[in-house]
Amino acid sequence: MTSVKQALVVRGGWDGHVPVAATNRYVTALKADGYAVTVSGTLDSYLDEELLAATDLVVQCWTMGEITGPQAEGLSQAVGAGTGLAGWHGGIVDAFRAETRYQMMTGGQFVHHAREFTTFEVRPVPEKADHPVLAGGIKPFTVTTEQYYLHVDPAIEVLAVTGYGPDPDHPELLGTPVPVTWTRHWGAGRVFVTTLGHSLADLEVPEVDTMIRKGMAWATR
Repeated sequence: MTSVKQALVVRGGWDGHVPVAATNRYVTALKADGYAVTVSGTLDSYLDEELLAATDLVVQCWTMGEITGPQAEGLSQAVGAGTGLAGWHGGIVDAFRAETRYQMMTGGQFVHHAREFTTFEVRPVPEKADHPVLAGGIKPFTVTTEQYYLHVDPAIEVLAVTGYGPDPDHPELLGTPVPVTWTRHWGAGRVFVTTLGHSLADLEVPEVDTMIRKGMAWATR
């Protein structure tokens, strides 16, 4: 008999990324896929060793904010021991800007976006077409939303990219290749990240929704 997968959704931080509404969308999806889901509005969940040891997937949506050293270490150790971690946009790569231990685990960190929304093409990496997150034939697609410029870890596995768009504050960056979706291994655990998902409308883009759903499945222990 297959045991039920356990997911922990940790949400909070800046309200502009609608952490409750955004995660509710994927709580519903996880439950439909047979997960048992616990929802938390506190980073102290990362101090609960028993909870984390029993968790197969952490979905985090917590933009900015501050995380304590013990909280960051608790999450890092849990992922290193096999708990998966997944998230989108600022909820995972614009979280806890001062905590480099956290950034090491996620493999990337937001540093800038243009003042206005940008229309840009997201291009799956052809050589990664067989990766479970892309399997099924995700084709290049266009979105109009907040485009993240990032500092990234060279050890990540990049699955989709874009060219940085027009930005009056930084015209020198035009066309710079920027990762959009990636995965990485952290000890025994898997981490999935996409920088898309600023708004609920972004999450409803079929390709974005598919990558997030498949990314959560891939990251699960």
